[in-house]
Amino acid sequence: MSSAFSGDETAPFFGFLGAAAALVFSCMGAAYGTAKSGVGVASMGVMRPELVMKSIVPVVMAGVLGIYGLIIAVIISTGINPKAKSYYLFDGYAHLSSGLACGLAGLSAGMAIGIVGDAGVRANAQQPKLFVGMILILIFAEALALYGLIVGIILSSRAGQSRAE
Repeated sequence: MSSAFSGDETAPFFGFLGAAAALVFSCMGAAYGTAKSGVGVASMGVMRPELVMKSIVPVVMAGVLGIYGLIIAVIISTGINPKAKSYYLFDGYAHLSSGLACGLAGLSAGMAIGIVGDAGVRANAQQPKLFVGMILILIFAEALALYGLIVGIILSSRAGQSRAE
């Protein structure tokens, strides 16, 4: 029989939960942003088909959000190897918070990109001078996900620093 239960046996669960949260929530944001702005592009394309390629920017920006979640999920999952190195609850919680920070930031950015992209491409079809403003708003919405990615990397790097070995 193994030694007494210390609680650290469940630590990888939280780490893997963080990896899953990063990917799932980021992809939910990417999917929502792509779908919502894609509806706007399709609606606008009926009246002004020559602007479809110019208006595809929000769809591409929304798709990038899923990549942020993938990056954090890979970083987290490569950091979980309890056989090679002790993996404590601190490490699991660090990875969980890392995944949630990136995933929820990606979800919120995807919602912002979808709403702005939908309204922006429709407005751009009626008034071409709005294009630069729409792009700037989309960049600021994308920056929200970048903040989550940066914080996720920082939090993930804290794993393994709980105890001196």
